Amino acid sequence: MGIREDAAQATVEAALLLPTFLTLLLLALQPLCMLYTRSVMEAAASETARLMVTTDGEAMDSCEAFALRRLSAVPNLSIFHAGGSLAWDIELIRADEEGTVTAAITGAVTPLPVLGAFAGALGTTNGQGDVEMRVEVSYAGRPSWLEGSYETWVRRWN
Repeated sequence: MGIREDAAQATVEAALLLPTFLTLLLLALQPLCMLYTRSVMEAAASETARLMVTTDGEAMDSCEAFALRRLSAVPNLSIFHAGGSLAWDIELIRADEEGTVTAAITGAVTPLPVLGAFAGALGTTNGQGDVEMRVEVSYAGRPSWLEGSYETWVRRWN
C-alpha cells in the first residue's frame, strides 16, 4: 500500500502545483511579449525616421509602408499586438525647415486573462481593455554645427 499512497500524494501535489506554476509562467510571459513588441516598434520608428531625413516630403506613403514592413516582425497574436497588421497607428511628421522629423508608432496589446485585472498597471488602456503602447523617435536631419544653407554648400563644392 505504500506505493499507492505515494502515487496518490504525488497526484494531489501535482494538482495543486501545476496551476500555480502555469499562472507564474503566464505572469512572466506577458511582460516578455510586450518588451519584444516595444523593441520592434522602437527599431521601426528609428529606421523610418532615418529614412524620412533622406527623402522628400512626397514620399511619406512609402515611408509608412516601410514602417509597416518593419512592424511585420511582431507576431499576429493579440498578446503581442491586438488588431492585426493594419491596426498600427503610424504618424510621420516633418517639423521644420531644418529637417527635423518625427516617427511615432502606436499599437495595443491584449493582456492575458490572468493579468487583465492588472492591465492598468501595465500602461494606459483603451475601451476594449487593451494596453496601449506608443513609441516616438525624432531626428534632426541637419546638425547644429553645420553652417550655411544647402545652396551654399552646393556652390562651394561645384
